Amino acid sequence: MAKIGFIGLGNMGGPMAANLVKAGHKVKGCDVAADAIAAFVEAGGTPAGSAMEAVRDAEIVVTMLPAGSHVRSVYLADGGVVSTVAAGTLLIDCSTIDVQAARAVAGAASDAGHEMIDAPVSGGVSGAAAGTLTFMVGGSDDAFARAKPILAAMGKNIVHAGGAGNGQAAKICNNMILGISMIGVCEAFVLAEKLGLDHQKLFDISSTASGQCWSLTTYCPVPGPVETAPSNRDYQPGFSTAMMLKDLKLAQEAAQTTSAATPLGAQAQALYALFDAAGNSDVDFSGIIRFLRGNA
Repeated sequence: MAKIGFIGLGNMGGPMAANLVKAGHKVKGCDVAADAIAAFVEAGGTPAGSAMEAVRDAEIVVTMLPAGSHVRSVYLADGGVVSTVAAGTLLIDCSTIDVQAARAVAGAASDAGHEMIDAPVSGGVSGAAAGTLTFMVGGSDDAFARAKPILAAMGKNIVHAGGAGNGQAAKICNNMILGISMIGVCEAFVLAEKLGLDHQKLFDISSTASGQCWSLTTYCPVPGPVETAPSNRDYQPGFSTAMMLKDLKLAQEAAQTTSAATPLGAQAQALYALFDAAGNSDVDFSGIIRFLRGNA
């Protein structure tokens, strides 16, 4: 079993670290929030007073951080992870950040003699707790092979997307599809309401017709048809509006950098920005149906 330093024990990182403990690894973790540390300790983890204390003797480092600036700071600042850990340490960043930052940090890690992968996740808080996350991985073949058993303790689907940064590329492209498709499904239900068509009837038809998609059949934005969907819990996240907006912004930044045409992605970002600004940051992203009805 490995000695793992885990930085970032929030809503996603906390259960991910707990699953590593459950798998028998020795995990030392840190977070800025005291309650996150307390939950980690209750799960059997060893607390650390700082990021550098968490990784000092680690064979593997896992990070789950809010943004690219945090990842750059933790890994590249004076006394950061890259300059602190022993040569050959495997570095796994599970944050969702911009592709350029992921590639810059991976390059610095490689120059210092470390293997690194970017491994953003899909599956939300419930997937993190259940250990069923999907990992989209960027990095070398050797780094991927080394990381796969560690990722398998936290997830069910582990896909190698290519070189450094390609995990992030896959994540933002996937979530741009998700954001666009959710708006389309919500618009259809709002139109159905105006036309007097029952929610269940629309679901029964579209879920087996050409309108079928994950946003409809797994995450239906109206209560009733899909029991496990956040719509049946007053849109408690799941995957929050703030997180969806973050990913759509990353997709648009990448589109601008590469001159890719993403008009629907841009419109989805604009709609989620309005929904977020109306006080819905912590509402599940499928709750945008309330905004489209005009009662957000």
